[in-house]
Amino acid sequence: MTLDDGDDAPTVTAPNQDGEAVSLEFEEPTVLYFYPKDDTPGCTIKANQFQRERESYRDAGVDVYGVSVDDVDSHASFCESEGLEFDLLADPDGEIAEAFDVDRRDGGVTARTTFVLADGEVKAVYENVDPDGHAREVLSDALDDGLVTLPE
Repeated sequence: MTLDDGDDAPTVTAPNQDGEAVSLEFEEPTVLYFYPKDDTPGCTIKANQFQRERESYRDAGVDVYGVSVDDVDSHASFCESEGLEFDLLADPDGEIAEAFDVDRRDGGVTARTTFVLADGEVKAVYENVDPDGHAREVLSDALDDGLVTLPE
């Protein structure tokens, strides 16, 4: 069963697309989205839409990270080809997915699941996500719920 609203957020460390270790404790507002595979149609739509909304997320004080079972080299290639400027975390052994209890399917790929985290806990969970429009939906919900605000 996937982590739920109010659950403590696990601390995670994983390499990003540059091979640098990224450690997350989720004290500050953060979106952590799990996706099946780099360079696939739905995952590309989702990544591109998070990239398009990146400035709005930054203005609201929200960090965004994508996670898949792809390795660092795959993430580096995906970031380069799509112009992504946020970190993709490599989870080839599924340790982050396991920590968040995200469903895994054939070949270990994760289900499309997004977490909004802050203050060390899960604030919202989106499962079986439709990639199109998801980035805007998550930010809109965080604003509506009062988790974050945009500067005037």
